[in-house]
Amino acid sequence: MGVIHHGKTIALEILGWVMVLLGIAAIFLPGPGLLLLFGGLALLSQRYEWARRRVEPVKDAALRTAAQGVQTWPRILASLAGVVWLVGLGVVWGLQPPAPDWWPLRDSWWLLGGWGTGATLIVSGLIALATIVYSFRRFRGRSMDDVRREIAET
Repeated sequence: MGVIHHGKTIALEILGWVMVLLGIAAIFLPGPGLLLLFGGLALLSQRYEWARRRVEPVKDAALRTAAQGVQTWPRILASLAGVVWLVGLGVVWGLQPPAPDWWPLRDSWWLLGGWGTGATLIVSGLIALATIVYSFRRFRGRSMDDVRREIAET
């Protein structure tokens, strides 16, 4: 049992560091960079106090923002429109239509990355959709005072 637990701890730490590094890279490349970075820090926070100190305020702010995002139907619909736009952009990026006439550079510089970039945009949209569904189920119809109290208790 001790060896399995130790192996799991090492695997989670390696995964945390890999996610942090990929998150940093994805900040500059298309993809869910901040999400990967935060996820990696969340894994590392299980073991390191420095990571826990950085995760807690971000987690609290993210939960408050998630709760605010589902307080009204216009916000929900705007968020869903953003998901549709992001997934649609990913599909267009992957299909790589020809560069428009107004594009000032060589056609080969139009929509770099093809399906690799398109897939990261689609995955980002699906993550956003999952976040909206989570927020709706957890926070919809609750007052912000109740949400703040719940966040403070966790």
